[in-house]
Amino acid sequence: PSPPAPPQPGTDAAPPPSPSRSPRRPGAPSLPLPARAGELGPPGALDSSAASTQGELSPSSPPRRRPGPDCRAGSRGRHGLGAGLGGPGARLFGWLRERSLGRGLFVDPARDNFRTMTNLYGSIHPADSVYLSTRTHGAVFNLEYSPDGSVLTVACEQTEVLLFDPISSKHIKTLSEAHEDCVNNIRFLDNRLFATCSDDTTIALWDLRKLNTKVCTLHGHTSWVKNIEYDTNTRLLVTSGFDGNVIIWDTNRCTEDGCPHKKFFHTRFLMRMRLTPDCSKMLISTSSGYLLILHDLDLTKSLEVGSYPILRARRTTSSSDLTTSSSSSGPRVSSSPCHHSDSNSSSEKHMSRASQREGVSPRNSLEVLTPEVPGERDRGNCITSLQLHPKGWATLLRCSSNTDDQEWTCVYEFQEGAPVRPVSPRCSLRLTHYIEEANVGRGYIKELCFSPDGRMVSSPHGYGIRLLGFDKQCSELIDCLPKEASPLRVIRSLYSHNDVVLTTKFSPTHCQIASGCLSGRVSLYQPKF
Repeated sequence: PSPPAPPQPGTDAAPPPSPSRSPRRPGAPSLPLPARAGELGPPGALDSSAASTQGELSPSSPPRRRPGPDCRAGSRGRHGLGAGLGGPGARLFGWLRERSLGRGLFVDPARDNFRTMTNLYGSIHPADSVYLSTRTHGAVFNLEYSPDGSVLTVACEQTEVLLFDPISSKHIKTLSEAHEDCVNNIRFLDNRLFATCSDDTTIALWDLRKLNTKVCTLHGHTSWVKNIEYDTNTRLLVTSGFDGNVIIWDTNRCTEDGCPHKKFFHTRFLMRMRLTPDCSKMLISTSSGYLLILHDLDLTKSLEVGSYPILRARRTTSSSDLTTSSSSSGPRVSSSPCHHSDSNSSSEKHMSRASQREGVSPRNSLEVLTPEVPGERDRGNCITSLQLHPKGWATLLRCSSNTDDQEWTCVYEFQEGAPVRPVSPRCSLRLTHYIEEANVGRGYIKELCFSPDGRMVSSPHGYGIRLLGFDKQCSELIDCLPKEASPLRVIRSLYSHNDVVLTTKFSPTHCQIASGCLSGRVSLYQPKF
């Protein structure tokens, strides 16, 4: 018989069987066909297909490589292997890119879970709300879930803290006389320890396993304590109050008498203070409309007046530097929140020159901004509420005008990048989304929040709440960044209160939202099936 014709270049014809092996017997299982050029199988598929087509190779003989378009010289070009692999290769490199960004079902399953949960949030109706029995405890100032979502804590106006089971909506415990004045904020340190702060100038630590007594009481502020932050890496508790002080508490050395503490920062007209999720920045909002950002945060160093280098003080609406006003007509006057004296100016300049010689920005560098607020370009505003995106991409502000006739919810993206010069800011804020709020309940602070995945915003709106998204599909912020500031989209409006809503919170683990109002009622929203 005539010898078989040689295969054409680029085809996938299998080589003839080895002479040492007998031909396949009738009825024997067939060998898998080799993969076509450009197709990618699971790990090890290429080796198994090569072994199946060439028989069993001896350990000493190296595997053969078939000539093909993906192995020719110059076929990789500037895009490497992906250009030669074509469509499947592009899919592979697309998958690798998504994986490097922390996306994909097998890399970040919670991403798809939250996408489903976002759809569930859009199906909630006001009739689905459940009321908790809190009417006799005064206004609700703050709501906080435990990290595992098993406990909902309520900070009340009349010195009490309430604990509920958010799944069964049952009351667990009332901490009567938790403080001597109204409770302002609650913060969980882990699944069992949490801290509360009050207008009685103290902070209290509590343990869910023993709620009859406090773990300890912290003294250090001289005025109302308004919010609490916690650095999980160093286990440092950070508090701020209307005395203008930011104080650090070392919970590693906590005793019944308290914790060692030190004053970290001071500014005038302080309203709220937040730490980014990675604790690399501290943001401070003021009633005079300024937003202070401390970059490359180091909580172990105290910042005395004039000891921190100012990167830049500017407005987000223009490139002109911030000018200090000499007006002093009240706490909301547009004036610089930072104190400076002539005796400290020389030390500041010395530090700036040292930073320029080193070529890097120093730790705890301060940036002062005046965030752009729609409709308030020519008037001052007060930043009453401050929240951060759970992934640290943006900040969420609730602003009101000096005359309390307008309120806005604004989202500002962090502009990361290399500094233009050693003493220039490492980031600035850009207004990406905004929406005007109902001007109801003047004089009260409304606390808003991001959803756990950062796709939605829950904002108090009159006698209810609004669920807001960056677009109609509730996409992530980085996937729908506009070139110019655009309005937030209203996904769902939920009105179930009979008084002004002051605070709202997403559950970290369940499809549930809680809201509290001025008359003391707490509502839970969740879809019904």
